[in-house]
Amino acid sequence: MRACLIKMANKDILQVQYVKNPHLESMEEDILYHFNLGTKTHNLPAMFGDIKFVCVGGSANRMRAFAQFMHQELGQPGHVDDIRDICEETDRYSMFKVGPVLSVSHGMGAPSISIMLHELIKLLYHSRCRDVILFRIGTSGGIGLAPGTVVITDKAVDSFFRPQFEQVVLGKVIVRSTELDEGLSKELLQCSTELPDIPTVIANTMCTHDFYEGQGRLDGALCSFSTEEKLEYLRKAHEAGVRNIEMESTVFARTGINGTSPAIKKQLY
Repeated sequence: MRACLIKMANKDILQVQYVKNPHLESMEEDILYHFNLGTKTHNLPAMFGDIKFVCVGGSANRMRAFAQFMHQELGQPGHVDDIRDICEETDRYSMFKVGPVLSVSHGMGAPSISIMLHELIKLLYHSRCRDVILFRIGTSGGIGLAPGTVVITDKAVDSFFRPQFEQVVLGKVIVRSTELDEGLSKELLQCSTELPDIPTVIANTMCTHDFYEGQGRLDGALCSFSTEEKLEYLRKAHEAGVRNIEMESTVFARTGINGTSPAIKKQLY
């Protein structure tokens, strides 16, 4: 893991401005509400200026465990139990820093991760970070793969199997690309050769707006389709190259328009 991180850190990545909002320039202070951080209350460059890797995931406990794992992998001083939650004074998200690695929780679903990403990208901008690589890790439902398989996302697609994210802004539908860093995905696949007991593939990931009906489950409080209709839809998804389903990938993938290099790695349950 350490060798893979060093290799990725030495990549020549085009640096562009993270934020794309001219209104921020006229603000005396930018408050990152859900992180409980701000440009006047905190010295963000001193706190986060050395960040090179950001890893996000749904569960706060999982991201704490990931930070503790990275602490050991990178040989950081101190005890893993001493890693503190930077956002402990807010109950929305959790954030842990281990050397050049930032581990952040985002909750469940597109709205929750979208809010977090807005503030995360502004945090990287105000901290004057450069050449940052973003990862998303977590669990997902699989299509045609054995449980425990790791899926590295090729394309993040919506429920119509389109590689795009639609958002309504001021009554208008805005469509944004969900293109991921292909080179980074291939590097992750190469890193997976160090773990031969864990099957790993590159495939498309489908993002839905719901855990139950949206993913074809038959055990929700509501169900408007038959078993046959479910299986037919999953067959079409498989034909479209989809091998796993979750609820955040298209929103995460759109961060590529902000100049970061995003990649998604999911394990099937």
